[in-house]
Formats: sequence, C-alpha cells, structure tokens
Amino acid sequence: MAGVEDRVVVVTGAGGGLGREYSLLLAREGAQVVVNDLGGARDGSGSDETAADKVVAEILEAGGRAVANHDSVATAEGGAAIVQTALDAFGRIDGVVANAGILRDRTFVKMTDADWDAVLQVHLYGAYNVIHSAWPHFREQAHGRVVVATSTTGLYGNFGQANYGAAKLGLVGLINSLAKEGAKYDIKANAVAPVAATRMTADIMTEDVLQKLPPDFVAPLIGYLCGDEVEENGATFVAGFGRYHRVELFHAAGAAFDHTPTVAELAEQWSSVVDLSAPQPGMGLY
Repeated sequence: MAGVEDRVVVVTGAGGGLGREYSLLLAREGAQVVVNDLGGARDGSGSDETAADKVVAEILEAGGRAVANHDSVATAEGGAAIVQTALDAFGRIDGVVANAGILRDRTFVKMTDADWDAVLQVHLYGAYNVIHSAWPHFREQAHGRVVVATSTTGLYGNFGQANYGAAKLGLVGLINSLAKEGAKYDIKANAVAPVAATRMTADIMTEDVLQKLPPDFVAPLIGYLCGDEVEENGATFVAGFGRYHRVELFHAAGAAFDHTPTVAELAEQWSSVVDLSAPQPGMGLY
C-alpha cells in the first residue's frame, strides 16, 4: 500500500491533542506534514507559535518531514496562507485534515452572538477556508483527501453545546456534498467524530473515562482516510475507546398518501412515520 507516502497533508489545530497525534502518525507513515496551529486558548483567545513549532521539532527529530504554519483558519486569508505554506515547502498539497476547533460552551438561553459566531467561524468556516483554497489543486492533479473533525455532539446533541453541535453537524453536510463534487477527480471527503482525552474534553468527562481515551487511538483512522487506497467517500466515523464504527443516516419506511392529508389523517399514520424497526438507507423522499 502506498498510503500517505510522500503525500503532502495539512493538519489544522495540530499544536496539541488530537491534531498533534494526527501529524505524528502521518509523518511516521511517510507524509510531508504542514502543522498548523495559531496556539490559542481553548476558547480561541490568544496565540502561541511555539505549539506548532514543538510538533514540527518532534517530527524532524524522528526523521520525518514537516513545517509549521501559524495562520488562523478563521479567515479566508488564513486558509489561503496555510495552503500556500504546503506549496512553498513541498510543491503540492494532497490532503487537508480540518481539525482546528475551540469551545465556548453555554446553555442556549445564555448564548451570546459572539460565542455563537466564534465557534462556527473556527470549526465550520475554518474547514471551508482551508479546503476551499486546496480544492483547485486537488481537481487539477486529480487527487485529494479531506477529513473533517465532526463530533458526537453534532451527531446526537449535548447539553450546553448548541454552537459547537451546529458547527460540527454542518461539517457533515459539507463532506456529503464535497464527496459528490470531488468523486470524478479522485477527491475523497470523510468525517471523523473523535472521542478522546484532550483539553477540549478535560472538564467534560470524568477522570476514569478520560484514562480510557488516549488521543493516539484516533490517529490510525485519520491516516487511513488520508491514504491513496481509501475507497470510502462521504462517510462519517466515530473513533474512541479503541473502537471504530461508521455512522449513517437512515429513514423509516414512512406513510404515503395520494392526497394532501389532514392533520388527523397524518396523526393516524404517525406510528408508520416514526417506525425505524425496518430502516431504509438513502435519500428519504427522493
């Protein structure tokens, strides 16, 4: 298998936690890695260039190939600069792992516009900014790999994380469409919901649970999805506790009418509308 050997992969939010593990694994597998991290706090404030630099130093010391980038994913200019770093250092770009993220947890009644906007700007817009800049290169070379970091919060919901959940499920919608647009150019786009002990989850899970969730457990899935041989496209995976599984949308067989039903008629068929005992894959009404 060629895997990621000699491929150039950008990993955003790679100065620590999961992004660091992704970068280290990709480098061990032979990829040339752009380690991007603004070095901000968990809420997105501040910056510290040493975060990305330390990961690059680890990779170089182990005999790998990597360069650091300290631009913010939250702007179009930052996204373009991240991709340009790959082009300047390695002459091409083959993959984007959109991992950068922040947390500003609030119950919805206490959510501010600033907290809402900041989280979507980094997670959803951040992925868009980098992938959008890389996309023309993927098309031109007829090869590209996109992996976005979604979350079980986006897939299933979580108390106090409306902004985070909205951004994370938005990323699933993004890769669903990118998978279709990129298919004929050998561009594969997939999503991973990691469950791991990082600074993002340090005060969300109990210590005994966190001990069972080393972030390096997630990295092999990222490495596989960035590889040349991967066939999955438009898929979402959950990785944690040493387990890996795909998540898919299904729909009920439902109820059908040959006329516009009354509210009462629809209510009479409601058990069929919600019955998922025989789930149907695919596009629902289409």
